[in-house]
Amino acid sequence: METQTTICDWAEKTFGPVKDPGDLLKRALLETTELSESIEEHNIQEIGKETADVVILLYRLLDQYGLDLNKAINEKIAINRARKWEAKDDGTGSHVK
Repeated sequence: METQTTICDWAEKTFGPVKDPGDLLKRALLETTELSESIEEHNIQEIGKETADVVILLYRLLDQYGLDLNKAINEKIAINRARKWEAKDDGTGSHVK
């Protein structure tokens, strides 16, 4: 099973060191656009692959700052669970301030 560490190690060996973490974000945004296209086309296989590309880039981005994506998600979901939410009719929502 892959981890943030194994993915980042592979990426470092394959692509070299990150010079500007912002470049990882730019690439993740490009991959998000490809994900959006896959969703519009209802291409299930590509949806999985493009989502994985986005997550891989996010793993690497957080690694640049010494952060663990899974830990950050766990911490953030704890905050979200404690908030009051207003659901929208599209499967999303906003927290009430």
